[in-house]
Amino acid sequence: MATSRTDWLDEGLDVLAHEGADGLRIDRLASRLGVTKGSFHHHFAGAAGYRAALLEHYERLTLQALDAAVGARSEQGTRATLEWLVELATDERSSIRRAELDRAVRAWANADPEARATQARIDARVIELLQSAWRPASESDAAARTAALVPYLVSLGAAVTVPPISATELRAVYELLLGAVPGSGRD
Repeated sequence: MATSRTDWLDEGLDVLAHEGADGLRIDRLASRLGVTKGSFHHHFAGAAGYRAALLEHYERLTLQALDAAVGARSEQGTRATLEWLVELATDERSSIRRAELDRAVRAWANADPEARATQARIDARVIELLQSAWRPASESDAAARTAALVPYLVSLGAAVTVPPISATELRAVYELLLGAVPGSGRD
């Protein structure tokens, strides 16, 4: 079976989500894909090159999904955009966020500068998008940033809570936060 570079990267994201960065071993990945290690070396210049490519792949997929989700709703106003983001954040089938993968990359970022830089760029983009969603309902950029931080920090806390916070509970928390959005009928 011929494997593409993307096959290796997608498999790596799955391994990362379930086994952490320590599970990213060439022999394990090759076995999971049913190919030889030679296939790996056809696409990547060693383990370090693979890890760098994996982080780039993760960042690209994450930001593409996020930009598409927010871009599709941004013209509908703050509340509509935030309601859509709640849907995406609490739908376990959503391509916008895989909690186990997010946790794994954040754990990896604690020990690896490249993973830390990747996570920092993703966090900055998420906060920027949330801030832009909140801006029309806020008196200033600073107030919009503060408003953006609240749901983001809630999502990060929910992602690392053991046992995990259920989608139903997380949705209830977000609904409480949405009550503060002008036009919600709850102000």
